Amino acid sequence: MKSFFYSFLFLLPCLLLGEKESLPNVIFVLADDLGIGDISPTNPDCKINTPHLQKMADEGITFHDAHTSSSVCTPTRYGVLTGRYNWRSRLARGVLSGVSTHLIPAERATVGHLLTKAGYHTQMIGKWHLGWDWDLSGNGWKNINFETAVKNGPDINGFSNYYGHCGSLDMPPYVWVDTGKPTAVPLREEGVSKLQDPYGWYRKGPIAPDFKIDEVLPHLFDKSIAYVQERAKKKKPFFLYLPLPAPHTPIVPIPPFKGGSKINPYADFVMQIDHHMGDLLRALEDNGVAENTLVFFTSDNGCSPEGKFAELEKHGHDPSAGFRGHKADIYEGGHRVPLLARWPAKIKKGQNSSAIVCLTDLYTTLQEITGQPKNDNGGEDSFSLLPAFCGKKKTSRKSLVSHSIDGSFAIRKGDWKLCLSAGSGGWSSPKEINAKKQGLPPMQLFNLKKDRGEKSNLLGKMEGKAKELILLLDKEVKNGRSSPGKPVSNDRIVTFLPAGVKLLNLNN
Repeated sequence: MKSFFYSFLFLLPCLLLGEKESLPNVIFVLADDLGIGDISPTNPDCKINTPHLQKMADEGITFHDAHTSSSVCTPTRYGVLTGRYNWRSRLARGVLSGVSTHLIPAERATVGHLLTKAGYHTQMIGKWHLGWDWDLSGNGWKNINFETAVKNGPDINGFSNYYGHCGSLDMPPYVWVDTGKPTAVPLREEGVSKLQDPYGWYRKGPIAPDFKIDEVLPHLFDKSIAYVQERAKKKKPFFLYLPLPAPHTPIVPIPPFKGGSKINPYADFVMQIDHHMGDLLRALEDNGVAENTLVFFTSDNGCSPEGKFAELEKHGHDPSAGFRGHKADIYEGGHRVPLLARWPAKIKKGQNSSAIVCLTDLYTTLQEITGQPKNDNGGEDSFSLLPAFCGKKKTSRKSLVSHSIDGSFAIRKGDWKLCLSAGSGGWSSPKEINAKKQGLPPMQLFNLKKDRGEKSNLLGKMEGKAKELILLLDKEVKNGRSSPGKPVSNDRIVTFLPAGVKLLNLNN
């Protein structure tokens, strides 16, 4: 491993590391349903005030062509932690609920396992949404026994400790779990309908006495800051995975942010996230660990329609920053997200990158930083971001596969993107069923450089390019990986061609 490590250092002198104790702390903050247009570093026309995130960008690098592996919550989280496209797992479409069983098996390589092996303390705080196994021996709600331990939580996926809730913040049960132990037993049920509050609604279900919906976001940041303070006293590097529940519904900004944007509650909530990020970054400074802490800030998918696009548009704000679609869609607005990285010791200030990157790239980036060798069963769809950190225009990533809520695929190479769907593959118009009724072509080919809004389908004019991209996708599906390495197996049989399109015809 040492020879690999030092050859790596020789190739990347801008990221020279010293002894093991100088490995960076890592914080990965994953916002929930935040659009690429919702913060100023990735949208100069942003109408929401995000000064702390702008400062973070000014002190690090901003990626303008960054993507999630999926346009919805659960599958993106799978990709972040495993470095593997979500559609290779058993989850073919949709998301998990607050009572779903665990998705990532203990034997699956994760970022948590990787950093544990490198000597890190690893902590998850926030919205897990990858399933864990409640004790179903109870007689109450969904037969859950809240007095006993939760099994197969983040601790089996490489986290020393965890504190969080199982699903989205609008999904019951509303219970904190601290490394397998529910912190309190629900004594009643609670919920708010969309009619009662079109922004702050959440599904009715059991809620624990210590779980306060509008206090969840600040509570998680308080926990995270306390963790930084604790670990800063140790000599061991730490990894904090902080998946936020916001600005996903329930959209519940608190004073002084409530009404602060003068736009709508969604914009208020984004401002609140920015404020808390400022507190977290300040905590790193105050505890003397900012210089050698690599902090990421990003989102799990594009903005949800729950943010009220029409209301935001009245104030000149576009959460998708001119890209088509939003959360759930195969279009860019579904999966192109803001991605910021700050590491004062190693990343030059004020960089802007147009490299195509995916959140699955976290795995190999940290693998290289910690000097660990590649493994065929780990980070199958992950490429290092270190070249971009060093100012290179590109990483070694050549292609990008995207996935929508209904299981539709898209494949990107260079400026070309092929959507293997007739419509959005998600919630925006035309939905797939309507696109088929309208007789739209089964696929859509776009040149993103010339057509940012994905308005002109070039499928009829560029059939050869479409075939090239489909064959590339077929190769990456069959190989079980898109990164270099031996072919491996997917967890299920993966199909991607729309009805009526046959791969054999494409080989002619």
